[in-house]
Amino acid sequence: MYKILTLNNISVKGLELLPREAYEIASEIPNPDAVLLRSFKMHDWQIPDSLKAVGRAGAGVNNIPIDKMSARGIPVFNAPGANANAVKELVLSSMLLSARNLIPAWQYSDQLEGTDAEISKQVEAGKKKYVGFELENRTLGVIGLGAIGVKVANSAQALGMKVVGYDPHITVKNAWQLSAHVKQALSVEDLLSQVDFVSLHVPLIDATRNIINAERLKNAREGLIIINFSRDGIVDDVAICEALEAGSINGYLCDFPSNVLKNNKKAITFPHLGASTKEAEENCAMMVADEIRNYLEDGTIHNSVNFPELEMPRNGGHRLLVINSNVPSMIEHISSSISKANLNIIDMLNRSRNDIACTLVDVDNPIPQTVVDDISSKDGVLMVRTL
Repeated sequence: MYKILTLNNISVKGLELLPREAYEIASEIPNPDAVLLRSFKMHDWQIPDSLKAVGRAGAGVNNIPIDKMSARGIPVFNAPGANANAVKELVLSSMLLSARNLIPAWQYSDQLEGTDAEISKQVEAGKKKYVGFELENRTLGVIGLGAIGVKVANSAQALGMKVVGYDPHITVKNAWQLSAHVKQALSVEDLLSQVDFVSLHVPLIDATRNIINAERLKNAREGLIIINFSRDGIVDDVAICEALEAGSINGYLCDFPSNVLKNNKKAITFPHLGASTKEAEENCAMMVADEIRNYLEDGTIHNSVNFPELEMPRNGGHRLLVINSNVPSMIEHISSSISKANLNIIDMLNRSRNDIACTLVDVDNPIPQTVVDDISSKDGVLMVRTL
């Protein structure tokens, strides 16, 4: 029986993928084998010795101490792309909101007073202040062409917009899905100089912190509108407010309210709504539940942010999973330990990613504890499991 600890509310549709005859799931449970969470901050959370996996029902993992988990041989899974449609729709909504001045126009209408005839006169007199523009033939810049960025780019083109993209690390899979009409920018500065809108879809790492800053805004096309439903810290809020006050950019829409932004009339902030749809929450929960189950039962690794991809078909034998630091001689040590137990290797797969290596081994007979102990005794071995 596997024990699953939920640190946040997880969609029932996801939890239903973990069969009750094999999984015990609770928000309070001792010695969990895996943790499922959304926004819970794990950095000060005490990691139990029993923990084998962490599943984040979402894309970002800034709330999880990845280095600590890696050092313990614990893969961290996420759900890339599961909330992509929800974020895409919010980006498109935000472009329409800003292009047509819908929020200030609504605020104007909401404070109108008098008879219907008087209100009608005020409407005709006031509507001139809220003249906007159409999205067709405008240019959108997309920084980060992952699952979300690709959907945003393709949908903007479907609306008749021109699209410029920038992502030096775009994957082959995402490149295949991206419209061939998306123009490539050579740098962030190059992109900002030719677009009317820019939408950001990158993780928060050292290389992307304040990727939109005062220096780069000097190269921006006049009247630029910036949209950030990615992560707080991607954009320099102070620089944004200075540019808004100076009139060099026309608007900023984001999911991350702050004291710097809240009093600026050209900044529109939302309470982290990017993935806040029922569909997105269900998709994320279902994806991460599958990942956790496949890992616990078969050692399969998909969509881990710190471990390599790992999948080997079952060959009818008994399976061993070894996680270790990516150092020489580990395969020889694993093979030797198995051989000493008179076990025959049916199949073996080894993959590595940065400092972590993972090995799956199928053998012809049950694996005794002596093999687990012998492999575990070598320096650099982080976790050994029989499956």
